[in-house]
Amino acid sequence: MYFLSGWPRRLLCPLRSSERPFLIEPSAQRFYLAVLSETQISIWFSRPSVLIVSYIESGKAAAQFGFYQQVEWKADDSMIAVAAENGYVLLFDIIAGSDEKYLYEPVYPKGSARVKVTPGYKEEQCAPALTLEMKKPIDLEAPISCLQTLQEDLLVATADGYLHTLHWDSVSNGRRAVNLCTIPFSLDLQSSRGGPCLDLGGVHIRDMEYCTTLDGFAVVFDDGRLGFITPTANRLATDQLQGVWAADVSDGTCVAVNNKYRLMAFGCSSGSVLVYMIDSSTGSMQLSHKLELTPKHYPDIWNKTGPVKMIRWSPDCSVVMVTWDCGGLSLWSVFGAHLFCTLGEDFAYRSDGTKKDPLKISSMSWGVEGYHLWVIGSTDATPVPDGAEGDEKLQQAGILQFQFIKSALTVNPCTSNQEQVLLHGEDRLYLTCGDPTQAHNIPDKSPSRDSGGSPLRRPSASTPLSQGLSTLLGHKHWQVVQIHSTYLETNWPIRFAAIDWSGQCVAVAGRRGIAHYSLYTRKWKLFGNVTQEQNMTVTGGLAWWNDFVVVACYNFIDRQEELRLYVRSSNLDNAFASVTKLHADTLLLNVFRNVVILFRADCSICLYSIERRHDSPSPSASVELLQEVSMSRYIPHPALVVSVTLTSVRTETGITLKAPQQACSAESILLNLAGQLIMLQRDRSGPQVREKDTPANQTKLLPFCPPVVLAQCVENVWTTCRSNRKKRHLMEALWLSCGEAGMKVWLPLFPRDHRKPHSFLSRRIMLPFHINIYPLTVLFEDALFPFCTVERTSQIYLHHILRQLLVRNLGEQALMLAQSCATLPYFPHVLELMVHVVLEEEATSREPIPDPLLPTVAKFVTEFPLFLQTIVHCARKTEYALWNYLFAAVGNPKDLFEECLMAQDLDTAASYLIILQNMEVPAVSRQHATLLFNTALEQGKWDLCRHMIRFLKAIGSGESETPPSTPTTQEQSSTGGFEFFRNRSISLSQSADSIAGGKFNLQKTLSVPFGPSSKGGERWCKDSDSAENLYIDMMLWRHARHLLEQVRLRDLGCFSAQLGFELIGWLCRERMRVARVDDFVTALKCLHKDFLWPFPVIPACSINSPLKNGRCRPVLSSRLLKSQSADSLLNSDMDTTPPQVTTANHRWLDGLGVVSKELDSASSLGAPQTQEAFLSPLINKGEECSIGSATDLTETSSMVDGDWTMVDENFSTLSLSQSELEHISMELANKGPHKSQVQLRYLLHVFMEAGCLEWCVVIGLILRDAGVIKQVVGFLDSPEVPAETVQSIRAGLIAVDLWASSDCLGYKPFLSLIRPQLLKLVEVPVEQVQPEAFQPAGASKLSEPPLLLPRAEDARGAMTSAHPLPQDGPAGAPLDDTPQEEQEDEPLEEGSYDCTLS
Repeated sequence: MYFLSGWPRRLLCPLRSSERPFLIEPSAQRFYLAVLSETQISIWFSRPSVLIVSYIESGKAAAQFGFYQQVEWKADDSMIAVAAENGYVLLFDIIAGSDEKYLYEPVYPKGSARVKVTPGYKEEQCAPALTLEMKKPIDLEAPISCLQTLQEDLLVATADGYLHTLHWDSVSNGRRAVNLCTIPFSLDLQSSRGGPCLDLGGVHIRDMEYCTTLDGFAVVFDDGRLGFITPTANRLATDQLQGVWAADVSDGTCVAVNNKYRLMAFGCSSGSVLVYMIDSSTGSMQLSHKLELTPKHYPDIWNKTGPVKMIRWSPDCSVVMVTWDCGGLSLWSVFGAHLFCTLGEDFAYRSDGTKKDPLKISSMSWGVEGYHLWVIGSTDATPVPDGAEGDEKLQQAGILQFQFIKSALTVNPCTSNQEQVLLHGEDRLYLTCGDPTQAHNIPDKSPSRDSGGSPLRRPSASTPLSQGLSTLLGHKHWQVVQIHSTYLETNWPIRFAAIDWSGQCVAVAGRRGIAHYSLYTRKWKLFGNVTQEQNMTVTGGLAWWNDFVVVACYNFIDRQEELRLYVRSSNLDNAFASVTKLHADTLLLNVFRNVVILFRADCSICLYSIERRHDSPSPSASVELLQEVSMSRYIPHPALVVSVTLTSVRTETGITLKAPQQACSAESILLNLAGQLIMLQRDRSGPQVREKDTPANQTKLLPFCPPVVLAQCVENVWTTCRSNRKKRHLMEALWLSCGEAGMKVWLPLFPRDHRKPHSFLSRRIMLPFHINIYPLTVLFEDALFPFCTVERTSQIYLHHILRQLLVRNLGEQALMLAQSCATLPYFPHVLELMVHVVLEEEATSREPIPDPLLPTVAKFVTEFPLFLQTIVHCARKTEYALWNYLFAAVGNPKDLFEECLMAQDLDTAASYLIILQNMEVPAVSRQHATLLFNTALEQGKWDLCRHMIRFLKAIGSGESETPPSTPTTQEQSSTGGFEFFRNRSISLSQSADSIAGGKFNLQKTLSVPFGPSSKGGERWCKDSDSAENLYIDMMLWRHARHLLEQVRLRDLGCFSAQLGFELIGWLCRERMRVARVDDFVTALKCLHKDFLWPFPVIPACSINSPLKNGRCRPVLSSRLLKSQSADSLLNSDMDTTPPQVTTANHRWLDGLGVVSKELDSASSLGAPQTQEAFLSPLINKGEECSIGSATDLTETSSMVDGDWTMVDENFSTLSLSQSELEHISMELANKGPHKSQVQLRYLLHVFMEAGCLEWCVVIGLILRDAGVIKQVVGFLDSPEVPAETVQSIRAGLIAVDLWASSDCLGYKPFLSLIRPQLLKLVEVPVEQVQPEAFQPAGASKLSEPPLLLPRAEDARGAMTSAHPLPQDGPAGAPLDDTPQEEQEDEPLEEGSYDCTLS
């Protein structure tokens, strides 16, 4: 197809004149163009686009003849006829200059081979010098309305109703005249002899054009009626002419005929173009289709164009250009697919939005091969400055030259590669092949012999082609290949182009010779011998077969038609070509697998087989004639054949299931005869011989059956020679492009599960459907049409086919086809499109639909797992008014919502909730939203939970009409609710030594209130009195209670962090209810499992370890501290241990801003770190209580990763025995992941602030932190602690001790370490305290919402200052099992100092 490219060129006439040109007419070959003004005729050359000669009439002759009006060329370009106003026909001889005389010549560098060797190079490369000589004028004594050339005659219509036949030499036969009144006209040729005649009295022909293939004239009479005149014999005489006329048309203005498709296009005063064809049986004029602008696409201009001014078919007859009186250009394909119009879209408006005036055109003409459209505008002239040429105002006339690129299929419809798009312009090619490194080349059995040593990469043959093609659809860029200038200057214009099926090699053929290009090497290959190039011309096209270019050409030296094969890897030379002589001129060529099919000028079809030769040193191929088929009985004129194709498509597709090998052979010939698609199948009616019974060289091919017409109005045909067992419906389909009728697909119908096909069911079905683009190729496996104008796009066609099958009650076939394509990434979109299109058509129909399709489509979609998503996505993209119709067919949205919940598809359920909110009362929405909210809470879908909270609030606040917008505060970060602790530095290691004498200072410990003082809290309690907030809070409390009852502390932490749940405040309220620990052993096991924490083990050798009681620890630590590198060790030991187990789903602690950021920032080695809110006392070298221990120091990344070089000099002074090292490594093995460690520390902090001492004990046990146990036991001395808590902790620790003795001996060393606390706990008297007595000063009103939240420094300062660190703890220095986080979170442990931060 044709597409506008770039800006139009403006050609200025070098001669200034006061006359404006008004008519342009091309010669037969279109190398010359005649431009006419009132008294002047000019001849222009096409390339270069220059003026050659002008003939200016003298004033005396102009007064005699009148102004020029029409111009016509002789068929051999040797003469030109001009019709003048006073009834004269002026004949001019065009005389070429001498051999050495040229107007323009190219300049070559010295020594160039092209100057002397190339025969006839000047005629083609130079603008020739011509002269015009007027012969004797012919006076017809009546105004002339139109001219039309025949081979040796000139037909002239005059205003007195006569049709004159003049001989071009104007001497030999004189002239003959036919009166229109004597020509019999009727509605068809059968009744023209005796039927009612059209009254042509006083009527003359306004416009006419001769159609070669119809052998007649399409005419427009001056009263607007349309007709067709055909001679019954070879001579144009009165008794040998008859005519047919078109009924009910009386507003014709102009006509243009299409010889290849036998169509006549008549322009009308209404602005539309009527395209007629001649019925072959009756001879009547039948309306084929109309070309007109539609109000849908051109609402402003469709009925304001005025009459049609001019119609011009392209040289290859594939498109037609139309212009109107009001101006503008519009392009249609041959059967009415609209390609573009300059009256609308981007053409009609400037960049600032103002409307342009349309370009008014007085005449236009296509250039050579349709690469240019030459246009003369109505007001297109450039004034000359005053005084330049005297008083007379002279102007420089201009011609606009629009440039086009066109699809290679228009002139070279070879179907060997139907899945690449190739366009060619005047001097360049446009390819859509993407990156050559991603392309899939042809698997080649022979080794690659690329002569230039080019990096020819051959991907494996197993890679499917469609993957590569799918990658091509991802971008809209064209690969533009400039045609080699050396080839172009001698052989312009390019007539044929072809691309191989891998999309990596392109071949072109111009006036003479061929050239080909490789995308791998980015190089062209031309004939090295220019004489060989100039001695051949391509006649029937060219195609690729593996590495060979297949060319049907004419040899000028032998005067012989030939079939040649040139191998790509060798030099382009006849020495490397395989040549087969042919007996008739070739018009068309095509390749199917290893068979070449030729269509010849004698209307016969030849099949040749190609086989690669392995015996020759250079790559070559042998060609053998397989079969000849004569088609002269069915084809009236060889020029009518548009394309010829071999295919494996057959009508008996069901049989091929049993014989799949037959489907790979060339079963049928497809012939596009002037838009009629004709199919010739192999005749299998006779006795069949099995292939294995006959030798390979004696296999006789089956004859072909008589042809069958498959379709009308066909522009392009696509089949594929590949096969895919999984997608047989698409791979064995036949695709037709039918102009305004859209696409048609001839789809095979297969019996299911290899059952016997129904006798009443046909083997194939033709399905039509409309698309919005003009397809240039079909991607069979990807179910796409790529398409291009200036930019490329694609359109899915699968839903059209599925819908057409469902309309015809072929649901089983539709299901098979859809299941074969279910793996395509856009398959959900296909289903959605199908539902949407049917819904829009049926729900908006004004008429009742007797048999609606939507229930069938809905039932079909339910066969796929994406059914629920498809329906809700379609509904969300459709108007609310259509929802009732949709859900009447697919089911109640409440039922679909419940199905989503059962399938655990919560996101889709949320979409259905929007539907329910608009279709049901608020109570129903609230009920379903509650179900979804609870399910989302249970599954940890936190984003959805936040949306559901917003949704429930919106329902309560009366905003149920539209879904509420998401507040921006929720979307600022992914931590969702961690604002509560964002600016607080929490000490994650609180040593028991910070407790002064076990004094229970609950005022300082519970110094953090639990009220909603942060942003997260504000959004909860802004409307704390509303029932909706209470309703939401109740659900949140219930979920938190559920998590705590099931000992799911990790989920509880995620829940709190993601949703901003006030965990501390809620735990304070639930301290004596659900926040109790009933079974310490079970809780401990659950924590081990939940946090991926290993149970501790003890090695056999560690029973007598000197580290058991911790006596060596201070010495070891102090030695390390005295070394020079101790400080750098401590600075580098922070947060560098890689976690052993990562749990990507639980990232709720990432929001803990200070802890996570500071731990991460300290991970770089060596550099001193600046840390906020961590205060470090000065270290004295003799200080016994060190900041860390040997175990802590070895738990750094430098130790774990085996990098001991940093502390090598320090450890050389240490005397660690083997048993001590084993003990240290065992301590490392008993630690859980670092992330879990930080999470447990955070939960410990939360439970400590909430006063849930039992949970603190459980977490202290799993962390094996004696300081925590010591701290809790110190709190138990306080009278505010309930007796139940004391009893529970005592019983729990005893139960843990019993369990450890029997099941987990790894806990025994730690339990023995905290034995003093256990003994102290047993001695605590049990007193019954009133519940209201538990009202400490710092948490006196735990049940009330607090008013403010102190900063992090306050909390930490309160902890450290209230409990100074004693120098001697119980049992010496019980720091044995303090975890590694002491120095990971703080570079220095708290010493004996007090600090309070304000």
